[in-house]
Amino acid sequence: MPDTLMQCGTCVAEPPPLDAVLAAVTYDFPWAGLIVQFKFHQGTGWAPGFAALMRSMPWVEPALDCADWVIPMPLSPTRLQQRGFNQALELARGLGTSKLQHDVLLRIKEAPPQSTLPRKERLTNVRGAYALAPEFAPAAKGKRIVLVDDVMTTGASLHAAARALRRAGAAHITAIVLARAE
Repeated sequence: MPDTLMQCGTCVAEPPPLDAVLAAVTYDFPWAGLIVQFKFHQGTGWAPGFAALMRSMPWVEPALDCADWVIPMPLSPTRLQQRGFNQALELARGLGTSKLQHDVLLRIKEAPPQSTLPRKERLTNVRGAYALAPEFAPAAKGKRIVLVDDVMTTGASLHAAARALRRAGAAHITAIVLARAE
């Protein structure tokens, strides 16, 4: 890409739903195992340390400062009941911002866990899975939003959530994740 271009042709023709993604670590050793403990083995005690790691990344402070809302990725009611907590909400709480809005974005579609699916199926599994709570939809117009999640692999879940926020008129969306798969 020439130095004068800020986006590739594909992004100009069809802009991605996220304006930026900030990731603290790569999803590999030792982080992958620690995140599994946090997420699937009642490891909520990891959340404050993970959130501190996320907050220490370059560009996170400005993103949080500029945000109107900080929204954790929601779980479906079934997944929340099985797990007993929402790991994204625990990380968002650990970021220590008064802008936390945990009831704006809803998971409205049950689907198999993304981690159980191959890449191609992940990309379609979460289409239409997210919506704004009706009472918040009008207020989303023009908002600068930070989405918080634990892991970004294909980006399908974060993109699906961002699309729901864009449909409601969100002006800018940054994702902050603990780990990103390469």
